[in-house]
Amino acid sequence: MQRIFTPIKQLFSNTKFAFIVWMLLPLAAAIKQVLLNSYGNYYVYKYSFINIIHQKFMYLIDANVVGADLHYGPFFSFIIAPFSLFPDWIGVILWVLFNAFILYWAVSKLELTQTQKNWIYIICAHELMTSSFNVQFNPFVAAMIVLSYVFIRKEKDFWAACCIAIGLFTKLYGIVGVAFFFFSQHKIKFSLSLLFWSIVCFCIPMLYSSPDFVIQSYLDWKNELVMKNARNITGQMNMQNISAIGMIQRIGNFTLQSNWIVIVPALIFSATACLNFKAYEFKRFQQLMLASVLLFVVLFSTGSESCTYIIAMIGVGIWFVGKQKRNILDINLLILAMILTVFSPSDLFPRVLYQTIVLPFALKALPCFLIWIKIIFEMWFIKSEDNLLTES
Repeated sequence: MQRIFTPIKQLFSNTKFAFIVWMLLPLAAAIKQVLLNSYGNYYVYKYSFINIIHQKFMYLIDANVVGADLHYGPFFSFIIAPFSLFPDWIGVILWVLFNAFILYWAVSKLELTQTQKNWIYIICAHELMTSSFNVQFNPFVAAMIVLSYVFIRKEKDFWAACCIAIGLFTKLYGIVGVAFFFFSQHKIKFSLSLLFWSIVCFCIPMLYSSPDFVIQSYLDWKNELVMKNARNITGQMNMQNISAIGMIQRIGNFTLQSNWIVIVPALIFSATACLNFKAYEFKRFQQLMLASVLLFVVLFSTGSESCTYIIAMIGVGIWFVGKQKRNILDINLLILAMILTVFSPSDLFPRVLYQTIVLPFALKALPCFLIWIKIIFEMWFIKSEDNLLTES
């Protein structure tokens, strides 16, 4: 038996193997979507840049694109701009690979052993492919959150603030990086840097548009997000709101008047972990904070879709691989996450169960919700750096 598992273990510990798998899966997904001419999201992304150049309403997309809408800020047009210069089929492939690579690079900078990093890639590979099939931006969003943590750990607060601002001015999710403020050794520098980068990100679209139009576009973005949230929170059977909020609504068969009814208690519950002041200096505590915010932004957003869970699964991976001692509950929670969160929307899971149970009740969120709760409990009671393996 050992002769069988040893080569597998060596293969999974191989950095080149992890990188090749990580990049080949999204490449295959992108090529398939190009061949099927099914990349509406990319078309929408591209036109965010074209529209802002011509000072057209950013959130009105070509009527020929069905089932795709833009929900990102004006600064997003700056990120997609280089890809929009290529023919669509090339732009789609480069865009997908860019998103995959920057998330790979962000994870590679974590203070974990190489084997631990490889296991994060393996745990999240299928979810990355799901995001890639939808030509999504979520891997980049996850990377910005991870990098904001990494740069604060390395005392590079200027660049941590840059990552937070980029995440904030594209999809709002990046604002959770502010949670790492407590770990900064240079809090004034961090705060001033965040102000600086926020101004930069706000103003950059003005370089290829006009100040008045860009300001109006930010207001339009706010209105678009408000309307999107209203649609998501009232929709009982759609592909949006695959979150803890949606799960609570669908299981209870009621509509919340406001998503803050769930978000506020969740924020308070998260904040209680921050009362463990003595643990702030522990690297493991900080990693758990990173994992918790990666899960939080997905679990408590009504805009969460199946392809958004690449963000949450990075959090699951960081939580699981950083533990030297894992109990049966930890293992079972990871298995549940792989079955319900990762594989349930795929052909590897019985379609009838997905259509009749998992999707109607948003159960894709359930394993991540349970893991998030466990992470908060672990943050409460952590007392030392034991149960943590990192690179020396």
